[in-house]
Amino acid sequence: MASPELPRPGQFRCSVGPFKAMLRWVEWGPPDGMPVVCVHGLTRNGRDFDALALRLAARGRRVICPDVFGRGNSDWLPDGKFYNVPAYALAFRGFLAHLPKPYDWVGTSMGGLIGMAIGAIPGLSPRRLVLNDVGPFLPARALTRIAAYLAVRHDFASLEEVETHLRLVHAAFGDLPDVAWHHMAETSSRRTPDGRLVMHYDPAIADPVVGAPVVDVDLWPVWKTLAQPILVIRGAESDLLDEATAAAMAARPDTRLAVFPRCGHAPALIDSDQTAVVAEFLS
Repeated sequence: MASPELPRPGQFRCSVGPFKAMLRWVEWGPPDGMPVVCVHGLTRNGRDFDALALRLAARGRRVICPDVFGRGNSDWLPDGKFYNVPAYALAFRGFLAHLPKPYDWVGTSMGGLIGMAIGAIPGLSPRRLVLNDVGPFLPARALTRIAAYLAVRHDFASLEEVETHLRLVHAAFGDLPDVAWHHMAETSSRRTPDGRLVMHYDPAIADPVVGAPVVDVDLWPVWKTLAQPILVIRGAESDLLDEATAAAMAARPDTRLAVFPRCGHAPALIDSDQTAVVAEFLS
């Protein structure tokens, strides 16, 4: 059996709109374990799930943590307009068709939206779905904040500067230990040919967001098609998943709600209390 403590690389060529692009990931745990696919937020990458992956892998699960196209080690797309949730969900179909069934899905923010879209596709939907601080209603005020963040491009002279930046822009992740911020800085940045450090994503992921009209997004029709058990996680101070939306989601049969204090959008799923809730739900 593979060691649950050592990640392995993987890749699958997908169709994203008119393009072919390589989806790359790290995976943990036994290759024959029941799969869990963990998908990150808008500007993040699959290494955000290392702590959760270790916990699930120790329970015998095969944990696959992709970098969504344009992030981390996955291919960038030639046209930024295809950096959107519907395109991602359609692109994941080929990968998921080859994945042993059943499988579970853990999605943070954008990853949760992709999971909702896939959950509505007959024959591909996961057995269980974890939505980390995202739901079927996205308020314009939160989307405005995200668009403003994406509009600014950063470069850094050192890893310490990267870490300082991440502690500022992702303060809502919660009170994380220093080692978590160090790890995030290492896995969230890449070095340019001139030696500077930049965030490890294609700046064009901002194309569908920056400059577009910002309005509330209503995905309740998609939510109503979901049939599997769902765990909804909310940061108590979240601006993307508001209290009313979370309560409405929790009213659905086979839906659990876990609210974590001292964090907003989104709980980092690093703290043992948070990973324990996910692991128990997926057990």
